[in-house]
Amino acid sequence: MGIDIRTVGIIGAGQMGSGIAHVCAMAGLDVRLNDRDPARIRSGLATVDGNLARQVAKGTIAEEERRSAVSRIVAAETFDDLAPCDLVIEAATEDEATKRQIFSALCTSLKPDAIVATNTSSISITRLAASTDRPERFIGIHFMNPVPVMQLVELIRGIATEDPTYESAKAFIAKLGKTSTMSEDFPAFIVNRILLPMINEAIYTLYEGVGSVESIDTAMKLGANHPMGPLQLADFIGLDTCLSVMQVLYEGLADSKYRPCPLLVKYVEAGWLGRKSKRGFYDYRGETPVPTR
Repeated sequence: MGIDIRTVGIIGAGQMGSGIAHVCAMAGLDVRLNDRDPARIRSGLATVDGNLARQVAKGTIAEEERRSAVSRIVAAETFDDLAPCDLVIEAATEDEATKRQIFSALCTSLKPDAIVATNTSSISITRLAASTDRPERFIGIHFMNPVPVMQLVELIRGIATEDPTYESAKAFIAKLGKTSTMSEDFPAFIVNRILLPMINEAIYTLYEGVGSVESIDTAMKLGANHPMGPLQLADFIGLDTCLSVMQVLYEGLADSKYRPCPLLVKYVEAGWLGRKSKRGFYDYRGETPVPTR
């Protein structure tokens, strides 16, 4: 039997972490939001509050719902503050060494039956599980960005993940009103294994001069009915994240078709990471985004 998840800890109060906190609180769960930087926790709480206020303004939720959701999220300054959690989801930066450090430090603070999960978009669940004291209670729970809007959550079992852990995670996603899909533990799972090579190919198309930023994005929006062009989407995801997923695919599957485009590498080296740094394939510093190539 799986455990009933009522209290959720979230490590990392950035875009993904605050989005996960938002949907958990709206589903009536108690949330403890942790980050190594206390200022990030405060800004994460403010983000959730702002997003909920926007939903109230649009009439999607009532003011009472917003108030009660906000009251369910509390700051957790240390890992010890996560002790009452039934499930702890790590949503820190997409870097394996950082994630492993978090897991080895975290586990001593948790109750023995707590489930530990990672929101990684590409790193091996089996490897991350090995840095915990409970690989059988470890699972990948990969939310899509932006979390409050996107319907899908990928569940990824490591080699040691036991059935009750998977069943608990599946019930938790259903409680959030989202749809889960099961993926085997191979590099980048399902969505990013298909999506990121498409983005990488769009960058190659730009790099080889086949089309401009604008023509590539227009072609895919109107020619393939995508809601957002691949280069615009890359900027939204973050070019550093795109590059790290491509590197995981390239190293993990050793196939040249996953080689990150040199132009993607160059943009990341320049610090042009997309929307979050105000420049990527588009320049976001003015009123409207302007293509940079």
